[in-house]
Amino acid sequence: MANATASDVDPYAATESLRAALTDAGIVLPSLGVDVGSDMGLVNLGRARAEVISRLADVIRRGGGKA
Repeated sequence: MANATASDVDPYAATESLRAALTDAGIVLPSLGVDVGSDMGLVNLGRARAEVISRLADVIRRGGGKA
């Protein structure tokens, strides 16, 4: 998917893929969803507590796995 253009990627599939990856890492972003008002395929990550964002940053730095 590294070479995919914005129009090639289904925002709903991308959202569910991210949701699954976050769930595998023990992280929930309650407001994660497709921005239905956008025609650009935007995904809204929403709001989260600072503790959750800190865990997310740690998981990304480590390359995945349980937080």
